[in-house]
Amino acid sequence: MKLLVLTPEPIDADALRGAAGEEALEAEVLVVSPATTHSPLRFWMSDADEAIARAHETATETAELLEEDGVDAVADSGESEPAVAIQDALATFAADRVVVFTHTEGELDYREDDGLKDLGVPVTFAEIGK
Repeated sequence: MKLLVLTPEPIDADALRGAAGEEALEAEVLVVSPATTHSPLRFWMSDADEAIARAHETATETAELLEEDGVDAVADSGESEPAVAIQDALATFAADRVVVFTHTEGELDYREDDGLKDLGVPVTFAEIGK
């Protein structure tokens, strides 16, 4: 199984198992972290360098945490728009399933209904920290 994981902050194998089941730990995993910006001013000024660096760090740390637990994982950062980041990843990584991690309501980096449900593969949503 090939699993695409979208996450705004690092997650470990326990979080992945909780969201996608035990079989996720046997999957080939691509971790993508969208380069979201927390500042509307930076977004409008197209100053995405900090967001891109943070996304790269998040994806890399997640892949390393998963690898430590024996999961075959690689990392990539993605576009700030999560649906675009996923579509870009799916163009080169034919995932059988997508897992989207979000923060609890009020702390979301992106909205679940922004095109994330019509991707052509099953999508599971999971809250970070639950």
